[in-house]
Amino acid sequence: MRPSTELTGQERTLGEKEIIVSKTDLTGKLTYANKTFLNISGYTEEEILGVQHNLIRHPDMPRAIFKFLWDRLEAGEEVFAYVINQSKNGDHYWVLAHVTPSKDPQGNVVGYHSNRRAVDKELIKNVIIPVYASLADIENSASSPREGLEASTAALYDFVDSKGGNYDKWIFSL
Repeated sequence: MRPSTELTGQERTLGEKEIIVSKTDLTGKLTYANKTFLNISGYTEEEILGVQHNLIRHPDMPRAIFKFLWDRLEAGEEVFAYVINQSKNGDHYWVLAHVTPSKDPQGNVVGYHSNRRAVDKELIKNVIIPVYASLADIENSASSPREGLEASTAALYDFVDSKGGNYDKWIFSL
């Protein structure tokens, strides 16, 4: 469980060559985190292994994006997504996450692997934040969390349709 921490508004950044790597089991519990992950999140390995990956979830992150991500992973597909995470002390950091299913030799999905890289701050400011804020507003204005997620997920698909109907093509065009 995430410690109760107030947001600081301070942004942490990854260096151009830094890559965050983490692995989870099928339920999203962390089974591996590299040193870059530990440094930027502010957690120790002992604090996070066995804990749900959403420990670092920032409250501004729309739930529709994670639903989309999990739907893709459960279909056996990789996904790229911009994500804002929260560090242990309340700082935040943006990443471009590439998440893939990890498979055993028989092809069974046994967990998930994520690499996360630095982002273009102008892209985040001018494209991603407005889209995510719109989705979060939809979620927060609904009469229930379930209705909010359904409405924001529909809005996400409408947005992707307005950009040509192919999420991967849109995300790689940024």
